[in-house]
Amino acid sequence: MENNIDDNFIDNIGAGDLEGNDGAENKADADTLANKKALEQAQKNLLARKRIDELMEKKRLKELLDDSEDW
Repeated sequence: MENNIDDNFIDNIGAGDLEGNDGAENKADADTLANKKALEQAQKNLLARKRIDELMEKKRLKELLDDSEDW
């Protein structure tokens, strides 16, 4: 039985592969994705805050216009 495994496979690995280099490109992609998610969340928060403010103003105006206690 003949063994076809290349015993010199380690010669094909570059120095950068042995340093545990995750790659700056992957980090940049992760940072970009994180920034995108943060911007999306900030936009959602802004819309929610705006809606809350609108509802609070509507409630305030309703209370001002409510004349049921005047009678």
